[in-house]
Amino acid sequence: MKVSPLSIKKQEFNKTLRGYDKDEVQAFLDKLAGEFETLQKENDSLKKELEESTVKLTEFRRIEKNLQDTLLKAQESSSKSIESTKKQSGLMIKEAEIKVSQILEKARENANEIRNSVINLREEKNLIIANLKAIINSQAHLLEMKVETAGEEVIETGQIEQAKKIDINVEEIVNKLL
Repeated sequence: MKVSPLSIKKQEFNKTLRGYDKDEVQAFLDKLAGEFETLQKENDSLKKELEESTVKLTEFRRIEKNLQDTLLKAQESSSKSIESTKKQSGLMIKEAEIKVSQILEKARENANEIRNSVINLREEKNLIIANLKAIINSQAHLLEMKVETAGEEVIETGQIEQAKKIDINVEEIVNKLL
């Protein structure tokens, strides 16, 4: 039988001449002492377990706080890293756009220079062709005059037929030179 506060209050002892039965009271007290000793041990054990649990709980709370702090720092670091990466990529894009525009501008300038060079070369070619034609025409005219002069001399010698066969084609000569 377990001793409870109510059973202690209601406990009745048999009366003897001198009072309660000594053996009965002693047996009850021994039983009560045993129960209290068991309860005391159980109470001490539970207190020790509670202290250990409290220490563990405190340690777990400290670990949880550290984890939360670490998580917050990681999130902040991640946010800063992402923001920094976005800024760097934006700068890289702007630099690339500037380089592209510079390259395009240089390419346009080169194309204009080439176009102007081609135009100048064509003009020079036309000028050279005109000069060649003029030189060939003047040389042909000189040659014709020589042929006429020589023709008069040839007439005297009888070779007039060959002198008349000289025909100079200026366009054909210019085309062969080109």
